[in-house]
Amino acid sequence: MTDRVIAVGGHESDGAAALAGVLGPEVTRVGGGRELVREVRSARAAGERVCVVPMTLGRDPSLVADAARTLLALDAGERAGTLLAEPFGTTAHLVGWLRTLANRVPDDRALLVTAPSGDPFSDADLFRTARLVGQYGRHRVVEVALLGGAPDLAEGVGRCRALGAPGAVVLPAAWAVPEPAGVAHAEYGGPLLSASAAAGVLASRVRQARERYERSGDDGVDRALAADHDHGHAHSHGPDDHGHGHSHGHGHAHSHGHSHGQSHGHGHSHSHGADDGHGHGPDGGGDHHRALSPAPRTAGESPVEHQGSAPDLVPSHRSPR
Repeated sequence: MTDRVIAVGGHESDGAAALAGVLGPEVTRVGGGRELVREVRSARAAGERVCVVPMTLGRDPSLVADAARTLLALDAGERAGTLLAEPFGTTAHLVGWLRTLANRVPDDRALLVTAPSGDPFSDADLFRTARLVGQYGRHRVVEVALLGGAPDLAEGVGRCRALGAPGAVVLPAAWAVPEPAGVAHAEYGGPLLSASAAAGVLASRVRQARERYERSGDDGVDRALAADHDHGHAHSHGPDDHGHGHSHGHGHAHSHGHSHGQSHGHGHSHSHGADDGHGHGPDGGGDHHRALSPAPRTAGESPVEHQGSAPDLVPSHRSPR
């Protein structure tokens, strides 16, 4: 039985349109929703197994949860041959890939980490990502530009120039980042990943999903439903907030999507660094020195996935410089 791989895109890829030059013709690209349902049903009717891969680079957890909710609309026969893979990348992977690009940029240039604007929380994550890219690097100026948002590309370059850089190199933190044609003092430092590297990561996600299903019968849908659980406003700690016995670390705030002032009885702590949605770093543990490193490679995983990911994103005590 053949497999059909369906790549689902969100704001990071302009609804999957920007994936056309990255993924081969053997991969079906959709923007989610009805498109996704139509493609899955078509493949299942043809007797193909399906693996759906959310093509987020870590800044669009809602894409993962929405894909899971969409797959729940399938009937039992269609669901039986359909898997939902882990997202293409995490913010830890993104930081590593961006740092690889940054290593090619002359020291006197500024880094301008750029992506399409999403919701306020995705945009805030981009500023966090840029800070991590520059924290232990050799570039003095690292700024952010949001396509379709503020600061835009021209304003981002202006900030870099105001801080003393002669020009800025645009580092794409998404799939949909065009070359900055017509923007003075800016040049393109991408793409984020080559087509071969992206193909390697995608193949790894599909293989992991298939192995997980064969091992435990887990199709990935139920777990993905909570992917955007922490993507939103943080808990209230006001006078109406009872029963909380937890401390906050230096990573994402822990949100349950509740409005401020609601009362909850949680007792939990927050890990330091990148959050996987459960208070842990991408390696599933709470070690704050490892939390921002890219997820460890599992048995059989393609090494191309980790090209450009830096194991020393946040060194324990000192800069590697």
